[in-house]
Amino acid sequence: MTEPKNELLTSNCNQVHEDELYERLKMIVQSQRTVPGALIPVLQTTQNLFGYLPEKALRLISKELKMPYSEVAGVVGFYSYFSTTPKGKHTVRVCMGTACYVRGGQDVLKALMKELGIGVGGTTVDRKFSLEVGRCFGACGLAPVVLVDDETFQRVKPSKVNEILNCFD
Repeated sequence: MTEPKNELLTSNCNQVHEDELYERLKMIVQSQRTVPGALIPVLQTTQNLFGYLPEKALRLISKELKMPYSEVAGVVGFYSYFSTTPKGKHTVRVCMGTACYVRGGQDVLKALMKELGIGVGGTTVDRKFSLEVGRCFGACGLAPVVLVDDETFQRVKPSKVNEILNCFD
């Protein structure tokens, strides 16, 4: 009898891990079933568990809370906190407030999109970076500003975005 290849073991381990997450989610939702206003806390817990809100999880929440899927999806779509796409390990945010925009924020954003190979709201294939924009980070005198996680980069030039990203290898 031949031994399975490592890639199959990895694949099976990942599947078991995902199944365990869904079992845990099911128990969490069932424990909240009778709590008024449970939907948002359940969605927050789910996003913390998975890192985003997969459709399969939303359908499970809908079923277990006995709510129409459209209502669950509507709440997710309404609140910008919730995400239905996987997020990267690092979140890159480009300020597009007036000062940053006027001082080249749009060019910085274009350079980041090109370097990362994603658009705004996207996540790199390796799930290392997610790209977002903000309206004002309160650092107008330092424009244009880029935040990577909690680290602020000031007076960013498009030619320096690769250097910034390399800080997060």
